[in-house]
Amino acid sequence: MAKKQKGRSASRDGGWQGIENRQRAVRVRVRTAEQFLRRVIRELGVRGDSVALCFVTDREMARLNETYRKKKGTTDVLSFPAEERGQPASVRARVRELRGEFLGDIAISPAVARRNGHSLGRSLSGEIHILILHGVLHLLGYDHETDRGEMDRLECRLRRRLRLA
Repeated sequence: MAKKQKGRSASRDGGWQGIENRQRAVRVRVRTAEQFLRRVIRELGVRGDSVALCFVTDREMARLNETYRKKKGTTDVLSFPAEERGQPASVRARVRELRGEFLGDIAISPAVARRNGHSLGRSLSGEIHILILHGVLHLLGYDHETDRGEMDRLECRLRRRLRLA
């Protein structure tokens, strides 16, 4: 069983994976999200303490979206890489290049995730898992808005491996 310390849990490799829940509108299974984040990290070969995840209110997500993307309104997930990274040649190459560096932060709005999941026929936890994977890929430098489908193809392969919808 993992030790608890101020919203963080010990990962198997001894590092700390931070998951924080800053909203109360939607009940989130933080432990389940944490376990899935560990699975993604293991699957990609990323160090256990390289990603921080925060569940935020719709209001906070709208503020972040406007501040950092200059877009009005809320969104489901935002990623904040620790440093600017170009498109990677491959996941393995990027993970090797980073050598255990901190990748960055992911913000998820559970309220948007619940709405989107409902409209797509997915559970809240299933939708959150998809958003965690999506956010980690952005932290690695993938960008579905500019890469001609490369991130989408990789995400689909990883969804199958991780048994997501």
